[in-house]
Formats: sequence, C-alpha cells, structure tokens
Amino acid sequence: MATLSELLAEHTDLPGVAVDHLQRVVGDWQLLADLSFADLLLWVGAGPIADGADIVCVAQCRPTTAPTVHPEDRVGGTALQTDHPQVFDALMTGKIVRADSDIEAEGVYHPHPVHAIREAIPVRCGDDVIAVLSRDTDLQRSRVRSTLEIAYVACADDLCQMIADGTFPTTEDRAATHSSPRAGDGFIRLDTEGIVVYASPNALSAYHRMGLQSDLAGQDLAVTTRSLITDPFDAQEVVGDIQAALAGRTGRRMEVEARGATVLLRTLVLRPHGELAGAAVLVRDVTEVKRRDRALLSKDATIREIHHRVKNNLQTVAALLRLQARRTENEEAQVALTESVRRVTSIASVHEMLSMSVDEEVDLDEVVDRLLPIMADVATVHTARIKVRRAGSLGVFSAERATPLVMVLTELVQNAIEHAFDSGENGTVTIRSERSARWLDVIISDDGRGLPPGFSLESSDRLGLQIVRTLVTAELGGSIGLHPGADIGTDAVLRVPLGRRSGR
Repeated sequence: MATLSELLAEHTDLPGVAVDHLQRVVGDWQLLADLSFADLLLWVGAGPIADGADIVCVAQCRPTTAPTVHPEDRVGGTALQTDHPQVFDALMTGKIVRADSDIEAEGVYHPHPVHAIREAIPVRCGDDVIAVLSRDTDLQRSRVRSTLEIAYVACADDLCQMIADGTFPTTEDRAATHSSPRAGDGFIRLDTEGIVVYASPNALSAYHRMGLQSDLAGQDLAVTTRSLITDPFDAQEVVGDIQAALAGRTGRRMEVEARGATVLLRTLVLRPHGELAGAAVLVRDVTEVKRRDRALLSKDATIREIHHRVKNNLQTVAALLRLQARRTENEEAQVALTESVRRVTSIASVHEMLSMSVDEEVDLDEVVDRLLPIMADVATVHTARIKVRRAGSLGVFSAERATPLVMVLTELVQNAIEHAFDSGENGTVTIRSERSARWLDVIISDDGRGLPPGFSLESSDRLGLQIVRTLVTAELGGSIGLHPGADIGTDAVLRVPLGRRSGR
C-alpha cells in the first residue's frame, strides 16, 4: 500500500511545509476518530478544484470506539464533486460543511445503505486550505448518548474546529503522539480554570492506582495530581504542563510515578475559533507494561550506543588520516588524505545524530550546519576566505538515505570551495534547498569564476564528482547537473525524490 507521502507526491504539488502538516494530522487522528466515534478520510485535490479536478483519498482512519462506516479501503480512490459535494465546498470556502447522506460501501454487501452524518473539515496550513478531513458518523449513533460520549464528541468538535483554524496539530503535538495514551485509556476534560468537568472511568481508575481516594469531578486537576506524584520535580513539571495548556500553550506527553504506579499523561490545548475552551488530558496506566517498555528502551539504547561507537571509531580514523596528512610532504598525497578526512567526518556526523535519535531519522539541517565550518577549514585553498551558508530547510531523512545525501552535499560544497576561486580570493558558497511533496531540490551556488570551457560532468575525472554521480543515481535515485550561474559562478543542481522512487 502506498504511504501518505507517496500519494501526495503522486497526486499533488504541495510544498514541504504542507506535507509535513498533513503528516502531523494523520499522526494524531486516531485520537480524533475515537473521540468522534467516526471514520476519517483525508482528501486532496488532484488538480485545481476550480477547474473541475477530482479529489483523491490519501489516508483513512477507523474508530476503535464505534463500528466503521467504511469497511472497504478508500485510500487511493478518487471521487467526483457529485460524490462528495461537501468536500469540494470545504476546499473552496475554507469552512466546515455538514450534511446527511446515504453511504454504501463499495464492494461490500449491505441490506441497506448506512445513513450517516458527513462533515467536511478544511485542513488549514498557514493561510491556505491544503486538504479536507471528512468525518462520517453512523446516524444510529445519534441516539441518547452517555456522559462519556457527550464529553468525547464535544472535545472532538473543538479539535476539528482547530484543524479548520490551522492551530492543530502543531509540531509539539506531533512529538507527543509517540506512545501517547488513547481516548479509551482515560479521558479528562478541564474547564478554563483547570477544574475537572468530566473524567472517564479508566481515567479515574488510573488516578485511584496513583493513590486518589475520591472522585475527580470538581477538583483542580493540577493540585490533585501534584499531591499524588512521588517525585516533587515531576509533580511541579506536571502542574506547569497543565497550567501551560490552560493558558493556550502547547501541551505535551509526560510519564509520572506515584505509589508504585506508572502513568502517562498528555495534555491538549482546546482553542476553537482562537478562544480558550479549557484542556483535555489523556491518561494511561502503563504499570503492567512497563517491563516490556524497558526492554524496548534497552534495545533502542543498544542501537544508539552502536551508532555512538561507530562515530567514535570514524573520528579516530579521521584523526589518524589528519595526522598522516600533516606528516606527508607529497602535496598530492596530502590533498587525498585531507579529502578522506572530510568524507569520513561527514559519515561520522550522521552516526552522531543517529546516536541521539530514537527513530533512525536524521535532521539534515543540523548535520549540515555542523559540517559547514569543517568543510571550510579543510579546504585545500588555505589562503582563500570562503563563506559557506545554508538557506532553506533540507528536512528529515531516514538513516539509509541521509548518509549518501550528506556525502553528496559535502562533496559539492568542497568542489566549489576548491575549484571556483583563485588563491586568496574572497567568495561565498550557498546551499539553497526547497522541499515539495515530490522532491527535495538543492542548489549549491558559488560566485566564483564559473565552469571551464568544454566542461562536462559526465566526462569529468575528478574523484569527488564521480562519487557524487554514483551516490545520486545509485543510492538516492535522483539527478545532478552543473550549470553556469544566473550572473556569475556555478550552480550545482541536485534533485532527490521524496515519494515513490522509480525502479523500486
């Protein structure tokens, strides 16, 4: 099955910031589906909606708290305006659109179509509506509801409005979803003063496990929680987190211990239409599964330790090469050793980032920023004063692709430093990057003397450029070209696919 990023790359030209926002929405929407007792479908336009383009379903989520309205898989399917007029209306108007409709599952026998409430919620990123979230609820759910269901749906409505406002989820919200409690684990709704309006039975059980002897309803949650937590520092941190959520600042996930019980807490700011409406707190008692969590954490720690040791070993190799280069009088050998130092150092930097990561992903912006001064320092044009700077975001890559990409960037920057400027000449090398749903585009430009007459990247015998061509085509599935700059200098143009790669 195609991933969300692959479907967005295939059907849209959304910029990288919009793709990242949709990833955050999908990363947090199981909570929304459970609170809504509804199926969620994420729709994007396959072209300009005003020109009559179809819409494409790029993700789907079913609730764990209610029967599904869509037993069939809708991901990858397209729809016309006549099929989902409310989705088109939401895309065009940027407002939540609600309608009752009959939904018949494709390829699934139903004696009668499901009569459902269908809401189309625009997904706003900045000033633009980039997608629509459809929320389909079986009308049989409209019977008299329990207090739990009423509290769930009220919170879901607030979160949906925040999605339409463009205020949920944030980057911090996405970071809190790893091992986050679900709605069914325990749910608490707070008013604007931090008083518990509703606490689900599972949330109450978790607090009883922590030592609470009374009901939660009507209590100040921050004060009550602080009195139960064993560690005073953790207690103060939880209080600060709850108060921050009530003040409109982004909540987060925390793990606390009280009287032998281990509980996960996650706070969510509720701010529909930009007005504070209290907060929601998700609670999960993880006491019994803590041992397995510790085993997984131990495994992750082992993997990070391996990356750390590889980094240390590579740095030792780089130090030995650097020492050998200083002792070598042969200029050609000295240049080769110095280039080897740079290449080994770039790989070591990736492993250093992986040693601090829990998901085998690398923030390339941070890696490149660490390497820029190193690249300038080891330039063979010692008398030149070259500035190297970065503009735009490279983003996050998997460990598998981060290493070759970092090596390509360092080789191209080093090539510009060494060959674009005369000895003693001042200059600037700039790394400009831009991400879309399909591509990462990077241009390494310099303001030097430009390409020599008759230069051809394909026929160049420079080792660095041969390494670049091999890594770009074989490891990254991308393209590379060297062209004269718009005014002066040279542009190295790199394009790397982010979605589905051809030939794989």
